[in-house]
Amino acid sequence: MMPNAADASSFGDIELNAMGDDAADLARDMSFERPDKPEEACGVFGVYATPTFDVARLAYFGIYALQHRGQESAGISVFSRSGDATEVKTHKHMGLVSQVFNEDILDGMKGYMSVAHTRYSTTGSSHAGNAQPAVIETQKGDFALAHNGNLVNTLALKQDLVARGLDTNTTTDSEMIALEIAEGIKAGLSWKDAGIDAFRKSEGAFSLVIGTPEGMMGVRDTNGIRPLVIGTLENPDGPPGQLLYVLASETCGLDIIGASYLRDVEPGEMVWIDETGISSHMWAEKPEPKLCVFEMIYFARPDSHFHGETLYSYRRRIGQILAQEHPIEADMVMGVPDSGIPAAIGYAEESGIPYEEGLIKNRYVGRTFIQPSQIMREAGIRMKLNPLKDVLQGKRIIVVDDSIVRGNTSRKLVQALREAGAKEVHMRISSPPITHPCFYGIDTDSQEQLIAATKTVAEIEEQIKVDTLGYLSIDGMLKATQENVDHFCHACFSGKYPVDIPDELRGSKLMLEKAGVAAGVGV
Repeated sequence: MMPNAADASSFGDIELNAMGDDAADLARDMSFERPDKPEEACGVFGVYATPTFDVARLAYFGIYALQHRGQESAGISVFSRSGDATEVKTHKHMGLVSQVFNEDILDGMKGYMSVAHTRYSTTGSSHAGNAQPAVIETQKGDFALAHNGNLVNTLALKQDLVARGLDTNTTTDSEMIALEIAEGIKAGLSWKDAGIDAFRKSEGAFSLVIGTPEGMMGVRDTNGIRPLVIGTLENPDGPPGQLLYVLASETCGLDIIGASYLRDVEPGEMVWIDETGISSHMWAEKPEPKLCVFEMIYFARPDSHFHGETLYSYRRRIGQILAQEHPIEADMVMGVPDSGIPAAIGYAEESGIPYEEGLIKNRYVGRTFIQPSQIMREAGIRMKLNPLKDVLQGKRIIVVDDSIVRGNTSRKLVQALREAGAKEVHMRISSPPITHPCFYGIDTDSQEQLIAATKTVAEIEEQIKVDTLGYLSIDGMLKATQENVDHFCHACFSGKYPVDIPDELRGSKLMLEKAGVAAGVGV
């Protein structure tokens, strides 16, 4: 899903002076065990304003609100004009948004348009050279591209570009999209037509914000697998009613800067924003909505709006359905902070069993570069979650979490709850078993590493040491959306991929499916 196209010399004025690579590597490695969750995607943000607006600061807060979508790197590109010339200034590096930027950096980035990105890598390794936005030179000026998603035909695109005599510096999908746009400009196409030509060659998931010298694009792939929304912001310095336009992965990126939600960018649509306003261009012949349902279960913030309501409401509803599907006698219901809490509240409401907090989360655990001692590593879960012994003592508890990937964290969590005095531990998962890898922007493991692909529910119960385990059904998950159930991608649960997966990718992750081992397990 990501990164920069050519070497740094082709990226315009790029500043890389935040965390050093060694510190960033240490930050990634210090987590001594990968989190037992799917790891996603990226956040993209863009604003087209006027020279009187502090667009870099707006972009900073936009991706600050989207930090949950990627914590590896962050970047902002700002467009400014001097006469007829357009300059693009970019600052990006490894680290959190608050680590990459400071007041001096933002004060030095003045302009009328900004494109911003916060990254988690799914295609292309995690290092400063792959931080976004990607900035590419053309004879019509530089453009900046921010990408959320993952292409499935990256290799084919690269081979085609090389066959046409182009040098590519990475195997990343974002580079391929950017270079295809640059080739269209070289051939004399307009920015809009060059973009559309590139989008039609791209297969997979892509939500894009692209800044050009003539305007800004917001784009979703033909299935709209990853989200992208449009917002408006009133210009206090302009004529009455003048609206400025904002693009963001989620509505929480609009809320933080006071922008109002206008609508979603539709699957297969490109919106074009310039000084005259906003226009729509449907570039896909037959759009077929397939929003990633895991956005609703886990990835997106609970205060973001999808389908006219906050995801908190959806997550509470799936908790209610989970209680209907997997009832059990118990003394209390608790959620695993933070993502399991709305579903736990819904489970408690439906079951009539009291909801209580049984775990306290340390939200700063990922901010230390000091390696924990062996004794602390053995304690494991307490680095992030600390049980409340007086609440749990002697209780039969229902623990609600959003997913299990490998089972490592779940096992440690159950052990910690028992050591804190829990009499019984019943785990309920507010998503179906994850039996298949994702190829559209989620960094799931290969199939052999997914616990639900290799074990039955009873075997998982035994491995994580719970008294009982219950997963939400696929039907229950989709029913709770209260939308057309055909408009969602649920490939990681069902193995039904909306975009065909090339053999070279399929073979790398669907080993068990080929052997017939995973069919129907846990579903």
